[in-house]
Amino acid sequence: MKVTISDVAKLAGVSTATVSHTINNTRYVSEETKEKVYQAIAELGYTPDASARSFRTGKKKTIGFIVPDIANKFFATMIESVETCLAQHGYHLIIANTKEDMEREETNIRLLSAGLVDGLLIASTMEDFSRLDALIPAGFPVVLVDRTFDVKKYSSVCVSNFRPIYRSVCRLAGKGDKRIGIIGGLPRLSTTRERISAYQQAVADCGLPQDEALIRYGDSMENSARACLDELLEQNCDAVIVCQGLMASETIIYLHMKGIQLARDIDLVSFVDYDSNFYQLYANQMDCIVQPVEELGTAAGEQILKRIEDPEAPVFEKVLTSAYRPYDIPNSWAHSDR
Repeated sequence: MKVTISDVAKLAGVSTATVSHTINNTRYVSEETKEKVYQAIAELGYTPDASARSFRTGKKKTIGFIVPDIANKFFATMIESVETCLAQHGYHLIIANTKEDMEREETNIRLLSAGLVDGLLIASTMEDFSRLDALIPAGFPVVLVDRTFDVKKYSSVCVSNFRPIYRSVCRLAGKGDKRIGIIGGLPRLSTTRERISAYQQAVADCGLPQDEALIRYGDSMENSARACLDELLEQNCDAVIVCQGLMASETIIYLHMKGIQLARDIDLVSFVDYDSNFYQLYANQMDCIVQPVEELGTAAGEQILKRIEDPEAPVFEKVLTSAYRPYDIPNSWAHSDR
């Protein structure tokens, strides 16, 4: 049975009018009462009809952006780019930080799509499309950012890293590296699955050992790069590929602390999610995979505006590609010296 606004009002102990004013922000409601209403919405899984609400209230000129980690410079840079794009069209941006927690993501999607915004950009941490799809009201404008699902119901903008990962493994193998480890992100994310798939294919094509112990999964929220790196060093890795900017910078610092010198003692391929003087210091000691973060943010902003203007437009998928930047290998640095 579909949950109604009356069900929300009953659970929150308020009138249906108060629930409506809270959702649509059409009259003052105390913070205490708002919290009761939001809790009831989350508990019941209430999703208002988006098309009917838009007819009544009109556009709010506001977009919501669900991000998994606002402290991650990748998303912080993207947010700036999205905000710049939207501002040029008179729109504002609301950020909801899920901290890579699926329950928080569910609550944020429900709250934002319940009348606070005209559309949603979602960098989801969910692996189950049906779980995400069930949260989104019918007809509500949504664009997935840096995430894809097998079911192509919503428009998306993302970055493909398959080719750069594949090329980096082949280059390392060509230099003589035999045991190449990789640190990916959360296993449930589409970005992680693509990167691990590229690594595995390249390892097989280059005739390298296909050892599951060389594949580690990190979590930027838990600062797990050091633990993953220790496990790979125990496997006598010649090289490590780190598939996430925050974990890459942590890896560089940790290797330095352990007295392990890049390029001489171990090869490193690092994802670089943004321009940084920190990475420039090591540009001649490691290969870099540079993601077009600002372009991704602009594309996300443009696509959500198009969905708002024409909700019935065909689903659109825009795929950008990262740049692979290998460093120049000094002739004096031979692997036989390791």
